[in-house]
Amino acid sequence: MPGMIWLSHPLVVLLLVALLGAVSLGATVLFWRQAPARSKIPRAQKRREEALRRMAALAERLRQQEPELDPKRILELPLEKLVQKLLADELSLESVLCSYLEEALKVHQEVNCLTDFLDECEDQLHALKKLKKSERGLLYGVPISLKDTYDCMGHDSSCGLAQFLEKPAAKDGVIVKVLKAQGAIPFVKTNISQTLHSIDCSNPIYGQTLNPQNLKKTPGGSSGGEGALLADGGSILGMGTDTGGSIRVPASFCGVCSIRVTGYRLSYSGIASAVKGRKEGITVAGPLARDVESLALCLRALLSEHMHQLDPTTPFLPFREQVYSSNRPLRIGYYESDGFTQPSPSMARAVKLTSRLLQDAGHQVIPFSVPRTEYAFFHLYLGNLFADGGATLLEKLQGDIVDPSMKGIVNFLRLPDSLKRFLAWIWKYIEPRVSQTFETFCGVGTPKKLWELHKAVEEYQQEFIAKWRSLDLDVLLCPALDPAFYIGYPAKSNTSSSYLTLYNLLNFPAGVVPVTTVTPQDEKELAFYKGYYTDSYDKNFPEAVRGSVGLSVSVQCIALPWEEELCLRFMKEVETLVKNQMEPK
Repeated sequence: MPGMIWLSHPLVVLLLVALLGAVSLGATVLFWRQAPARSKIPRAQKRREEALRRMAALAERLRQQEPELDPKRILELPLEKLVQKLLADELSLESVLCSYLEEALKVHQEVNCLTDFLDECEDQLHALKKLKKSERGLLYGVPISLKDTYDCMGHDSSCGLAQFLEKPAAKDGVIVKVLKAQGAIPFVKTNISQTLHSIDCSNPIYGQTLNPQNLKKTPGGSSGGEGALLADGGSILGMGTDTGGSIRVPASFCGVCSIRVTGYRLSYSGIASAVKGRKEGITVAGPLARDVESLALCLRALLSEHMHQLDPTTPFLPFREQVYSSNRPLRIGYYESDGFTQPSPSMARAVKLTSRLLQDAGHQVIPFSVPRTEYAFFHLYLGNLFADGGATLLEKLQGDIVDPSMKGIVNFLRLPDSLKRFLAWIWKYIEPRVSQTFETFCGVGTPKKLWELHKAVEEYQQEFIAKWRSLDLDVLLCPALDPAFYIGYPAKSNTSSSYLTLYNLLNFPAGVVPVTTVTPQDEKELAFYKGYYTDSYDKNFPEAVRGSVGLSVSVQCIALPWEEELCLRFMKEVETLVKNQMEPK
């Protein structure tokens, strides 16, 4: 989470010198405690190599069945058209799976995005061929990629942690079962950030995933493998998870679409997590795809009575087609800045461009301001994320090798609370936002204070909704987070995720749609970026996004809880208007 550049400050160095003797001894102990992890990781890497060889072998077998296959013709089809052709038997299941197997392997060679091959996809293909046409589901024959965390029987769900290796899932998770019942063919699992608590995509087991638009940049996290694979054409539909932007950051950084749904609308049973039990800012599932219609098709398939039967804690709320297909004009709130993180020039321009297109199309566009963003980010969001002072996170990392993207936060969480509070007191007069970060990492302390924090979240949600309703809004338009960061920078400029974490805190559905790319003028204007606090976070942000001409820039589309169909309808409107503007007249 928030960056740890302050660890190199002279004052901190002096404070930590006294601990060097203990650290030296601790490092020796830690080395031996890491021995089990060090032995598990090479075995996991070998298993991945063998799995990818089996994947290549299956692609070759399928290729031999159709030697005249032209994968390009298949890979260029949008999901809706692909499904139509598969249902009509205009394309064979073998040709489609072969095309995506081959392409995913090519993409992996470039960006290191795969963690596993799901061998059972071949058996599933044969089972689908035996179905009557009337038995075929909404995603019949569609190869689908899954974030590493989705349980698939016989495969690890590692979360980038050695502790989770060599513990294969005993059964498929609920979403995987529903996807298969709808005819989808899960065929690969994709890379993540260690513990899922970073917007980078790196872990000591499977390494760093790269952004296909610029190999010096991160694809975002924690669902970064999904974003990279989809952006480079190795998948047509993928499933991710989102705690603080983990679906939306990769979509934004890689130039694809995604939606974070309201908590509990999709089952979370059978999805691994490094930290479970949080009741505010909960982690949710959601799809990523190349266009909005693909997201809608995925939700049509998932929001079924079957999912409710498998997981009765998930309400049976079928996809409301009339809301998604409506064409009534919308009342749209918008903001270019949350007053906490100064947007990059391209972020602000993307919102201006989109709001103008929406207004020209007959929608009402109304300015909106986010209440108390600093309070919401530090006290409410981070306060809930680290309510236990990071104890659960550290427990999952015990004996593990800590990834560079996580070292700053882990080193700090391991400090005694008294030292954390002392550092927070010092930094209050140097960099107040760093001081607030230190305070949140101490945890809430008692159950009573945790309940008070939950109450504060509820009150903030009601405050936000009251402001929304006072303007009679249907939806809200705001920046996403872009362009993509250089590798290594997510740990230094994580407060910029405020645009995304807000909607985890509020538990609102939030989607990402690409609308433009970084221009040379955006890059020039970045030279004048100061930020609102001129602290280390503000200084690191422009460095993180520099050198991004041509990279994707997205906007976020927000709706009230349980209004996924309206959110998607708004996203579709944005996508269509942008596409029409770009097409030659």
